[in-house]
Amino acid sequence: MPQTQTARLMDGAALARHVLDHTAAMSSAISHRTGKAPCLATVLVGEDPASATYVRMKRTRCETVGITSRHLPLPATTTTTELVDAITSLSEDPEVHGILLQHPVGGHIDERAAFEAIAPHKDVDGVTMRSFAAMSFGLPGFVSCTPGGILRLLDAYDVDLAGKRAVVVGRSAILGKPAGMLLLARDATVTYCHSRTRDLRSIIREADVLIAAAGRPHFIHGEDIKIGAVVVDAGYSPGNVGDVDFDTAKTRASLITPVPGGVGPMTIAMLLSQTAEAAALQMGLVPAELIPSQG
Repeated sequence: MPQTQTARLMDGAALARHVLDHTAAMSSAISHRTGKAPCLATVLVGEDPASATYVRMKRTRCETVGITSRHLPLPATTTTTELVDAITSLSEDPEVHGILLQHPVGGHIDERAAFEAIAPHKDVDGVTMRSFAAMSFGLPGFVSCTPGGILRLLDAYDVDLAGKRAVVVGRSAILGKPAGMLLLARDATVTYCHSRTRDLRSIIREADVLIAAAGRPHFIHGEDIKIGAVVVDAGYSPGNVGDVDFDTAKTRASLITPVPGGVGPMTIAMLLSQTAEAAALQMGLVPAELIPSQG
């Protein structure tokens, strides 16, 4: 068996454009039938430049697909109680269909309490415990956007997960853990790895499907990857650097996501797609009946 090959790129940017076109069509149908556009509320605590940039990007994307954006900026001194009250108010507002709390929110705030203030039917970012439970049990609800985008990518490239050894490097509540649950639901055999995993690299080498979500730049190298594995890099560090050393990994993987242009665009596309779906459901519409299937 050859020890090197050239991986195909999993083009998240192209797939995201397809998802956003579908979302724009759904938003248009909702507006035509109800006279109201879907609305996403974004909440930002403090003035972290990276977080502010992410929020601006998401709001700009909203405009391109016919979703109204409402932004709530809060000072860095905001307390947990004040943030929970603000999110509760948005949850109770019938004009708001989806809520995004940009994280991190600051070490003095109980982030989990803030997330749990989001009403489940408006949790279009898939961050609440109820959404995680729905993902885990295969019940209706909204998936965490990055893991959901990863599954859409794998589907688009015809990756059959049944019986495959999937390794998730990272265990965050909004990325690693839900990614593993979604893979398990597709009949993959899932192993979670983290900072205290023994023989981490030997486990990575057994992966048919590798999800890198450790948040450590160039943490995984080509020699760590099984020949022919599917590699999804969900990490991002300044300088457009992922968790995987792309140049060495692409000589061993069969499929690989680039950074940027892989998982990132799909995360935003999933957020807006789920916002449109949430709006349809809250307005008493059936999302699947609004426009033809994506196929």
